Order: sequence, then C-alpha cells, then structure tokens
Amino acid sequence: MSITANDLSQLSINTIRTLSMDGVEAAGCGHPGTPMALAPVTYQLWSEVLNYDPASPLWPNRDRYVLSCGHASMLIYSMLHLSGVRKITAEGKLTDEPSVSLDDLRNFRQLGSATPGHPEFGHTTGVETTTGPLGQGCGNSVGMAIAGKWLAARYNRPDFQLFNYNVYAQCSDGDLMEGVACEAASLAGHLKLDNLCWIYDDNSITIEGRTKLAFSEDVATRFEGLGWNVVRVADPNDLGALSVAYDAFENCSDAPTLIIVTTVIGYGSPNKADTSKAHGEALGAEEVKLTKEAYGWPADAQFLVPPEVTEHFQNTLGQRGSEAREDWEDLFAKYQKAHPEDAKDLLQMQRRELPTGWDTEIIEFPADAKGVATRNSGGKALNAFAKKIPWLLGGSADLAPSTKTLLEFDDTGNFSADDYAGRNFHFGIREHAMAAAVNGMALSGLRPYGATFFVFSDYLRPSMRLSAIMGIPSVLVFTHDSIGVGEDGPTHQPVEQLAAARAIPGLVVIRPGDANESVYAWKAALENSHRPTAIILTRQNLPTLDRTKYASAEGTLKGGYVLSDAEGGKPDAILLATGSELSLAVAAQEELAKSGVKARVVSLPSFELFDEQPQAYQDEVLPPEITARVAIEAGVRQGWDRYLAGRGAFVGMDGFGMSAPFEQIYEAVGITSAKVVEEAKRLVGK
Repeated sequence: MSITANDLSQLSINTIRTLSMDGVEAAGCGHPGTPMALAPVTYQLWSEVLNYDPASPLWPNRDRYVLSCGHASMLIYSMLHLSGVRKITAEGKLTDEPSVSLDDLRNFRQLGSATPGHPEFGHTTGVETTTGPLGQGCGNSVGMAIAGKWLAARYNRPDFQLFNYNVYAQCSDGDLMEGVACEAASLAGHLKLDNLCWIYDDNSITIEGRTKLAFSEDVATRFEGLGWNVVRVADPNDLGALSVAYDAFENCSDAPTLIIVTTVIGYGSPNKADTSKAHGEALGAEEVKLTKEAYGWPADAQFLVPPEVTEHFQNTLGQRGSEAREDWEDLFAKYQKAHPEDAKDLLQMQRRELPTGWDTEIIEFPADAKGVATRNSGGKALNAFAKKIPWLLGGSADLAPSTKTLLEFDDTGNFSADDYAGRNFHFGIREHAMAAAVNGMALSGLRPYGATFFVFSDYLRPSMRLSAIMGIPSVLVFTHDSIGVGEDGPTHQPVEQLAAARAIPGLVVIRPGDANESVYAWKAALENSHRPTAIILTRQNLPTLDRTKYASAEGTLKGGYVLSDAEGGKPDAILLATGSELSLAVAAQEELAKSGVKARVVSLPSFELFDEQPQAYQDEVLPPEITARVAIEAGVRQGWDRYLAGRGAFVGMDGFGMSAPFEQIYEAVGITSAKVVEEAKRLVGK
C-alpha cells in the first residue's frame, strides 16, 4: 500500500476504524460505531498531545487516558496495539510482550483474551480504570485529577516539578446523562481542576434511538454553569480544529475543560443513516466490505495494520513519551538525593506500601460501661494512623461532623482550589461522585477514604462494586449503621444494607463491636492493599469492653474470634454478634449462666476476613458439633445462615425501623438480651 506523508494521519485513522470493525465482526457483538466516529479524535490526542510512554505504562507522571464510554472498548484496544504499549505482569514486572496483540484483537470479547467487552483495570495494561457502567470513568477521572493536584502540591519543589500530568476522559451522551457524571463535573468545576479534560462524543444516539427521546438539554450551558471551560469542535475529521481544542485545554489555568465534538456514529460507513447496528452490534460482512472500500482499504483484508502506522505512533507518542519519561527519571534521581524522605513516600505509594512503623503504636481505649460511639473511636483511630501515613486522606459527603472523619492534627488542611495540598476533602452532598473519585485517587497511588451514612451506601454502590472488581484499596466509612440511628426513622436506618454490602465479592465489610475493635477495623482496612474495605460504625455509644476480662480486640483482624468463652471452654450454645449487638450477647451470656446454660460469645465483625481463616481456626471458634447458635444483628438475616449450623436462631430485623429513641426501637423490634436468652434456652432445650 503506497502512502505519502500527507496521507499518514488518515491511514492511521482508518486503521483504528477497520480494526474496530473487524474486532466486533469477529466477536459477532459489540459497538463499532463509536470507535469509528471517534477514531480521528483519539488519533489526534494520542499522536500529538498525550504525554505517555508505551514502553513504561506505569510511569508516575504519565497523562491518564480514560475511556468512560467503555462500550467503545475496541477504540482503546486498537490504540494500545498500534502504539505498542508493553505488558506488565500481575506481579508488576514490565515485559517485552505487547499489552494487546493482534491475536487479542482477533479474540475480542473471548475467554482469556486481553480484550474483554469493556476495559478492565489490571486485566489489560494501559487501561487506567474499569469502565462500562456509564459515568464511572468520568467520576474516576476527577479523582485522578485530584490526585495529580495533591501530589504536585505536596511533593513538587522548586526546580523539581515531578507532577504536572493531565487526565483525559472520552465520554458519551450516556455518560453525561448519568447522575454520577454530573455530580463529578460539579465537584471538578468547584475545585477548578484545570488538569482535567473530558472529550464529549455528541452523537445524539443511545440504544433506544435518538437522544431527543429523553435528552434535550444544552450540555454546553450546563457545563459552563458548573464552572467548566467549554470548547466546541464541529467536525471530528478536522484535525486542525481538534488541535486548537486541545490547545485551549492546555492553555486554560482555572477550570476543567469540556471539548464537545459533534460526531455521526459509525461515520465513514456508506450507510450512515442506519446507526442502530453501529451502536450495538456487528455491522455485517457486506457493510464492512463497503465501508472499507469507501476508505480505499482492501475490502477483504482482516485486522490489517500497515507498518507505517505503528512506525508513526512510535515516532510521535512513543518518542515524545520516552523523552519525557527519561527526563522525569533523571529529575527524580536528583530529587531522591535532595529530598530522600519525600522520594521514599512516592516510591511506597507506587508499590501500595505503607511507611515502616505505621502500626507500631495502636491506641487503646480503657474499659468504660458508658462507652463511646464507634464513629468517635473510629475517627480517633483514623487520625492516629493518618499521622504516620502522609498519603492517607479523604473526607465526607457533607457529613464530617457526623461521621467523625476529619483529620484534626497539624498540617492537614482542606483540599480546595486555593489549597491542593489539603488532606481533608469536602465532597458535598455527592455520595456517588465521592466514591468514584475515591476510586480514581486509589488508582493514582493514594490511600483515600470517603464517608457518609450507611443508608446512603445505596447511592454509591456501583462505585463500591467497581472498587472490588478492580481490587483497589478504597476505604468507605459508613456511620449511623442501624436502627440505632433512632429518631431519624426508617428512611435513615439501614436494615438490608449490611447484607447488600457483604454480597459484593472482594469487598471486606467490618462492623466493630466496641472502641477497640474499631481501631483494628482501621488497621485491617489499611492492610488491605489490593481490595476495598467498608467500615460500618455506630452513632450511639457502645460499652468499651474490659479487655483484661475479654479477649483482645486484635481478634478483629481475623474477622471473628472468641470474645468470652463458657466456663471450661465447652459451651452449650454460641452467641454470635457484630457491632452494637455485641454488648447484648455479653449480657445474655451472663444471664444464661445464671440458668445453668454455658454460652460462648463470638464477635464476628467481618464475615470476609473470618471466611479466609484456616478451617481449623474457624472450627475452633465455631465448633461444628455445637449447633445451638444465636446470631444477633440489627439487620436482616440474609447471609447469617452459614454460621447458624442449620438450626440456629436469628435475633434481628425482618422489616424497617421507626422513629423513636433507639433504646425504645430495640425493645419494640425484640432485639434485646432477653430475647437472646430466650432463643438460646429454646435451642438447648431449657
């Protein structure tokens, strides 16, 4: 295939388009239209703008590219292949293998391929975050931009500009319809994140048809109102106009930028009027053939990659990224000598390690019958650990006074457009954007947390689920964990949320039963370097148990432990509890002893951690032969039966709560030590 220098860009664009068509055609499913339409937009970004080294895909100061419209995954897979991004193993070793091979493109959406239906972080090198659920990539990109600003403010020094990367997210009509994207855009505009650029594919198509069916707003006006710099490109094939738009982003210093590109889905297909196939399914062999002919492409060629195209990306993106990365590494070597402690921090962040000695001084709470709410003790534990982990940071969705998640020691500050070095974040009443941004921050090496009331975990559940899919150490702190909320009533009293959170594979859920367990809940969360944690805390005071009488709260790290054994270590019954109900189990044990029933109290703050213990340990805590078991928790029964040996009893909720002082609610729904005693006696036949 002969080619002149002037045709090189178009050849590259058509290569992206034909690879996308061929991949979807081979799979028999997928979305070819958006990659075809966005090929020139993405080509111009990668070839002329993106600061990224394909030979070092984890270089810390690389620009981040996020494909929020993850259904267009053949677009990013084509770019990863054409630009020669190298594969990194699960152990973090850089290889000479391509991240996405031509065979991977041929096996789009097939088992074991590096090219699943939607981009997956950790599965395909070069994919910065898992996308597909619309709006999530937008929210993640805000967190990545926040991380970039924070790293620069905290670690850049005069003559050492280590961090100045940009974050680019391509998004669709569907992304911008989703509430999480609007929440995230509002936050980004407020924070004036001028290192953030969203590239909006304005094609007026969704699965049901034209967007006018349900979407008629003026997106530009909305984003201008949110504090964004808005740039328009009328023709996606006008590479000069795209360059002007990207320059407008780079020259804007006081706002994030939205580039609105008006496209026709499947642009380049002779049958441009029929957009349905281009959006959600393969075009069909005849349509693919006609389209290739329109490009001047060999009609029968499959997965054709002209060598001039890969060479072109090597000479643009590759050369530019390699030079920038090498300059950065030279700068960092000098930085290590000038600022060794700061450099050590940065290296540990990249490895998801924590500072030496971060957990050597565990705070202890003395026994106290009146006790303290675990939101309070949890807040003190957070502050104690954060003093030793400089990149442990976060905040609440407008509820810091209630969730007790404010960092209160010196040199914390509030993260804002005026101070990007602050460690306290104010996410506003935007639970979903908070969790999505926290994920983006975690993907950038920070150890972030977000907090809200537990009942509002429903608002952010998709982001919590994605953190588990990605295996990233996001921490979500949920307070006001049960009917113990009291007078606020059933709208604010979580009942089914514990079961729902525990249903997410890979998410560690911890509901501590007193102040000292809350300390170890935080320790467990911070030790989880490759999975997320949800810490569930109370509003009401809980007795702080006397650990000279009861087992050490360190047992929390194992998820479950024998808090108080029966005399002689041979119980008639086992009482299992979490959180605020642990004290009910302790009281019931004492009452049962008066009746000659020997009971063991097991604290089970984390099902996930307990289930990971050796079977011998689990059997030691819950001997299989003891089937008289009572579980106590102010939530629904779902999930408890595996610990109840088939015939156990559950003292908890089977409906919603009510508005009243919490003590009255517990009495009204029958979650009392007396009820626990009654059920235990029934099970042992007394």
